Amino acid sequence: MVEKSSTAPLAEAAPPGARWWNSALRRFIGTRELPLLALIILVVIIMANRNPNFLTIANFRAMAVGFTPTAVIAVGMVILLVAGGFDLSVGAVLALSGTVVARLVLDGVEQPLAVLLVLALGGGIGAVNGVLVTKIKINPLVATLGTLSIARGIAQVMTEGISISGLPSSFGRVGGEQLANIPYMVIIMLVIVVVGDLALRHTRFLRQAYYVGSNENAARLSGIGVDRFRIFAFILTSVLAALAGVLLASRLMAGTPTAAQGLELQVLAGAVIGGASLTGGEGTVLGAFLGIVFIGIISNVMTMEAVSIFWQQAVTGAILIAAVAFDMLVRRRRV
Repeated sequence: MVEKSSTAPLAEAAPPGARWWNSALRRFIGTRELPLLALIILVVIIMANRNPNFLTIANFRAMAVGFTPTAVIAVGMVILLVAGGFDLSVGAVLALSGTVVARLVLDGVEQPLAVLLVLALGGGIGAVNGVLVTKIKINPLVATLGTLSIARGIAQVMTEGISISGLPSSFGRVGGEQLANIPYMVIIMLVIVVVGDLALRHTRFLRQAYYVGSNENAARLSGIGVDRFRIFAFILTSVLAALAGVLLASRLMAGTPTAAQGLELQVLAGAVIGGASLTGGEGTVLGAFLGIVFIGIISNVMTMEAVSIFWQQAVTGAILIAAVAFDMLVRRRRV
């Protein structure tokens, strides 16, 4: 009779609850979100000691309002990145949507209808992007750069480069009013982030993004409509960009055709910093949101330190390069 070895792993003797907890803890520590959150806290502590005006409710409210449009778009962008795509037209879609909704409201269209029409416009642009990439097989870089130029050009033609102002005060309620000292814009953004994160983690439909982005051929063989899902992801991203345009127009009480220039780089940088990969298959909404928060805090720090706005753009580009380089190094080590 063979005796049982006395060197059996101790984990076998551990209760199931303890094993689950240890496994969950290892997974949590291994994610990108925790180190990024620690970095954000570190920057906040340093700036709180350096500048007493940094750690104030007014400053944090201003920061949150400032990065709200970027965070809203990032929810769609990270889902698209996970599915193996990306969209460089989001900043132009935001500007066009803000311009169109302002024009419609001034022309007497009811505000809810104007917003729905603009969201439909965003969805249409996203559908065009999706078809160009999935059906005509145009590289997403070329396709979305093309729609970027078209959307930005139409916004400029509509306004001749001049912001549309004189909107009714009721249009500025969402962008200017607060609930329990929290701006409505920020509340909307947080709801979208929470719903997006839970949906990407737990719904069967959105979790297809990981299969599509990780191995497209295997996803097709398993019955997943790869092209259909990617078109959906492009549409979702553009709809959220249009919503961000409405929120920004409500905040500024104007439709500005030159708004959000370079915003697409901030969205991509935030998503990649938060753990998304430009090659697909990885990323979370929470990580992308934390990445946007990190970039927003860095921008706020540079503003308080009187750093030129041009240097701020350079820093955003450097952060994007560093994040992509880090992602590639991590992937090589896995191989």
